[in-house]
Amino acid sequence: MTAVSPPASRVPPTARPGGRPISSAWLCVLPFLVFAFAFLVLPTLYLLTGSFQNLAAPPNDPAHGQLTIDNYRALARPNLAESYFASIEISLVTAIGGGIFGFLLAYAVIMGGLPRFLRSALMTFSGVASNFAGVPLALAFTFTLGASGIVTPFINALGLHLNIYSKTALELAYMYFQFPLMVLIIAPAIDGLRRDWREAAENMGASAFQYWRYVAFPILLPSLLGTVILLFGNAFGAQATAFELSGGAINIVTIQITRQIRGDVANDPGIGYALAMGMVAVMAVSIGAYALLQRRAERWLR
Repeated sequence: MTAVSPPASRVPPTARPGGRPISSAWLCVLPFLVFAFAFLVLPTLYLLTGSFQNLAAPPNDPAHGQLTIDNYRALARPNLAESYFASIEISLVTAIGGGIFGFLLAYAVIMGGLPRFLRSALMTFSGVASNFAGVPLALAFTFTLGASGIVTPFINALGLHLNIYSKTALELAYMYFQFPLMVLIIAPAIDGLRRDWREAAENMGASAFQYWRYVAFPILLPSLLGTVILLFGNAFGAQATAFELSGGAINIVTIQITRQIRGDVANDPGIGYALAMGMVAVMAVSIGAYALLQRRAERWLR
C-alpha cells in the first residue's frame, strides 16, 4: 500500500512567517492613525519644541531659536496667569451649570413620563446646538442680546442690563452648547438604569429618594463626573466664540495665545507655544480623568 501524504497546509496570504495573521481591519484604522499623527502628534511636538526656543529675537539675531526656559517663566506674569484662572473659572461654571441643567432636562424627558416626541425633539435640538459654536454663536448672541438686540428692549424694561463683552455674558454663550452636549452624553447613561433595580429597591421598602440616594445616583456618578470633565475641556479650549463676542477684550488663555502668535504689540510665539503646552497639559489631565470615569461607569451600564 502506498502511503498517502497529508495535504500541505495552506498559508493565508495575510499571514506573516512565524507570526500571527495580519488583520485587514488595520487597513481601515490606518487613515485614522495617519490623521491623528498629522494633526495631533506633529502639532504637539511642534509646540513643545517651539516653547523651548527663543523666538522673540529677530531672525537675524544669533539668539533666535536658542534653547531657553524663559517662555515658561513668563507664564508667571500677572496677565498670563490671570488668563489661566479666567479660563478655568469660565470652564468650571459652564461645565457645572451645563451639567446640572442638562442632566435634569434629560431625566425629565427620558424618565419623567413626558410624551415620547419630546425626546426626539430634544435629542435633535441637542445634536444641532452642541455644534453651534464659534463665530455663528457669537453673532447670534449679539443680535439677540447686544446693544441693538431683539431681546434687549425687554431686558431693559425690566431694569436689567447685560454687557455682552463681560465674562458673565461669555458664560451664558458657552451654556448654549454646553448643556445640549450634556444631554447627548448623559441620555444613554440614564437609559442604562434597569427597571428591575428600581423594582428591587421598592420591594425592599425603599422610597424614591432612597433609590436615587443609594442605587441610581452612585451608578450614574462616574458618568456625571466624566461628562462634567468633558464639558470643562470643551469650554477650556474654545476660542472663536470668545474672540468674536468680545473682540479679544476678555483675558482668557486662548485669546492670549492669539495675541502672542499673531499680535502686533504682544508678539512672542515662544510664549504662545508655552501657553498652548499648558493647555495641552490641562486637556490631557481632563481626558485621562474622563476615560477613567467612563471605564468605571461601563461596569454597570452595559
